[in-house]
Amino acid sequence: MRIPRIHRMLAGLAVTGLAVAVVPASAVAYDDSRGATATVRDVNGTSLGTVVLQSSGGKIVVAGRLSGLTAGFHGFHIHAVGLCEAPFTTAGGHLNPAGVGHGQHAGDLPLLKVAADGRATSVTETDSVTFADIFDADGSAIIIHALPDNYANIPTRYSAAGIPGPDAATLGTGDAGGRIACGIIKR
Repeated sequence: MRIPRIHRMLAGLAVTGLAVAVVPASAVAYDDSRGATATVRDVNGTSLGTVVLQSSGGKIVVAGRLSGLTAGFHGFHIHAVGLCEAPFTTAGGHLNPAGVGHGQHAGDLPLLKVAADGRATSVTETDSVTFADIFDADGSAIIIHALPDNYANIPTRYSAAGIPGPDAATLGTGDAGGRIACGIIKR
């Protein structure tokens, strides 16, 4: 029996202490021909862990195990440029090839929940982004933000500068705060 590449990759990560999840072969038919990784580093260059991206039945599975982070929720995104120079603004904005509003960006991922011990494990599937989007002319990067992302989800009963609803920063970035870690996505 042939073992799909994602299962071999996850088994390898488990041996090195970077396990992310075990997904039964019957649950998802994996395309083992395309995958990528990002070694995520903080502003001092310290490795916090690895995020793995793997094609799966028309979706991309984004999985990672990270450590050395501040407890709580953090914005977690694929950013538009594969360049990680602290303070990581070189990674550009969220990957957004369709030019849509925040909360709908192709690079928007679910919040990263970090436990009290500074560790986080995340596994999600997305059909909003493709490897063609990720590996365009300037590449892409994984970014972890200092604060949680609100996905521009501010009810109109709230106001910014006296105007009902979210302000420009919320609409653009979800108020996720500074960029605390970055990893260039590589094949």
